[in-house]
Amino acid sequence: MKRIANYFMAASFAVMILASCGKDNTGAADDGDTTKINGHEYVDLGLSVKWATCNVGADSPEEYGDYFALGETEPKNEYTAENSVTYNKKQPDISGNPEYDAARANWGGTWRLPTESELRELVDGCDWEWTVRGGRNGYKVTGPNGNSIFFPASGYMDGTLLKDAEETGYYWTSSPNERETYAEMYTCRLLFYNDYVNVGWSDRYFGFSVRAVSE
Repeated sequence: MKRIANYFMAASFAVMILASCGKDNTGAADDGDTTKINGHEYVDLGLSVKWATCNVGADSPEEYGDYFALGETEPKNEYTAENSVTYNKKQPDISGNPEYDAARANWGGTWRLPTESELRELVDGCDWEWTVRGGRNGYKVTGPNGNSIFFPASGYMDGTLLKDAEETGYYWTSSPNERETYAEMYTCRLLFYNDYVNVGWSDRYFGFSVRAVSE
């Protein structure tokens, strides 16, 4: 496997998202034993937090799941700046806040959105291998202990359209942009495509995927 470097972006691309994961599923992870928290499977990758095996709204690792605007807890029909709850507004870190955290609101227990530092640990501390699972493109992410999870290239929602599915993946964190420029518009997110993995910032109104973490 090859390790993908972490490239930091200070701003987002200008144009660039409730079922249980592992209700009765087995073998949801690529490697390593799975365990459940509040009915949802995770894999211990040897990092500071445990990562869920699938996206919020998905029943298997390769399913896209639901798409969420940042700070919203339900998917919707259209994703715009005008109908965003948090866009262009001062927003603290929302990790674990059930009013704004889609992972906590939908999965309960100790599940929550990852923070920027936890995402950077995942990117910097793991091997990322572009692959196909269940007919879906994405990354197999292998932790320092040899266990792994799969992130599908689920694309993102812009307006009423799902864009770039099977080509890119966009996943929210809970961490707002603390820089003065664009501070009320952007939140930290994961972006990837083949041979590229990035921790950067995107407009909060887009619909991105959510991959939950827990202590």
